Amino acid sequence: MTIDSEQDLIGLLRIGKIAGLALQTMLAQVRPGITTAELDAIGAEFLKREGARSAPILTYKFPGATCISLNDEAAHGIPGDRVIAAGDLVNIDVSAELDGYFADTGATLPVPPVSPLKQKLADCARAALNKGLAAAVAGNRIFDIGRAMENEVKRCGFRIIRDLPGHGVGRKLHEPPSVPAFYTKHANQILAEGLVITIEPFVSTRANRIVTAPDGWTLKTPDGSPAAQYEHTVVIT
Repeated sequence: MTIDSEQDLIGLLRIGKIAGLALQTMLAQVRPGITTAELDAIGAEFLKREGARSAPILTYKFPGATCISLNDEAAHGIPGDRVIAAGDLVNIDVSAELDGYFADTGATLPVPPVSPLKQKLADCARAALNKGLAAAVAGNRIFDIGRAMENEVKRCGFRIIRDLPGHGVGRKLHEPPSVPAFYTKHANQILAEGLVITIEPFVSTRANRIVTAPDGWTLKTPDGSPAAQYEHTVVIT
């Protein structure tokens, strides 16, 4: 969406804050021995308390209030009885709706003690997000965001997962435009003031594509290589 009024901005800021605080609340509870279902329940309760609704449930009837993906799972991991262990990479993706506005955010947390490679991967994904955010200014083009993130990931020695782009958001969970995390000349839309998008680099040690697991939801790297993601919802200014 593109912001048309002060009401739009207030609505987006409100749901963005709720989604961000839900994510932080869940991340604070990540520890060896907790199940992904228990983590999801913490997020679900937070959203309910704030009067917000889970966007994956609302939009796709996803079997969980949030998406929790471990290690080689890049996205859309279903919360369940899987127990988080030391050394895991835990990605939590929270998207939510309130009063007709949607926001989407995510982060990857290594559970100590973790391998240096996994720690570097998570750090790289966060650094790539920051590079993308810096390029997300009015007058630039979408490919400027992707180029900034791809350059950072290459500098780290890792690979962008190319079939999981960012996207427009606001009135729905997923809207145009697509926001690739790599440079492509086709992503040449000019970033206009007030455009609302997510910026979300998915980074892997080796893979640049994903496959769908037998559960029909979870997206994994085809070679078992670990993946990490960070995400923010932003308004272009």
